[in-house]
Amino acid sequence: MNERYDFIVKLRAIRDYEDRGLSEPDLEAILEAARWTGSSKNRQNWSFVVITGEGLDGLAEHGDFTQPIRDSAATIVLVQEAGGNMFDIGRAAQNIMLAAKAIEVASCPITLHRDADAREFLGAPSGSVTRYAVALGYPAPTAVPRRFGGRRSAQSVVHYDRY
Repeated sequence: MNERYDFIVKLRAIRDYEDRGLSEPDLEAILEAARWTGSSKNRQNWSFVVITGEGLDGLAEHGDFTQPIRDSAATIVLVQEAGGNMFDIGRAAQNIMLAAKAIEVASCPITLHRDADAREFLGAPSGSVTRYAVALGYPAPTAVPRRFGGRRSAQSVVHYDRY
């Protein structure tokens, strides 16, 4: 269709990163895109916790498939604050990933399966949800987006007027 459309459709999770930190301008740009994500009734009931260095191994303990966190230069945990909702957290995660791709930073969404433990590890307020994160890093030269069989056909997922 066009370059901007293809940019969105071709977004893929990348799990293999170079062994170097993110530049401050790159991290700030990604966080700014997260901050500007639209939210329900503009409540912005979220916070973003950036984990780097030794904290990455500690954070990774709170999920089951978290090697990308351990390998990342930085991981952003999306904190759903009281009154927030998962839809807005998902929108912010997608903005983080698209912004990262725009500046040639690789990203991978992560689930923190032990949310209460992650919340305690992060020092997040009681009642907040710390279930999702996005691992970030400069893609390793050998990084390959993982494909798991493409997508279901449009006919199987798109319905008009009724299911």
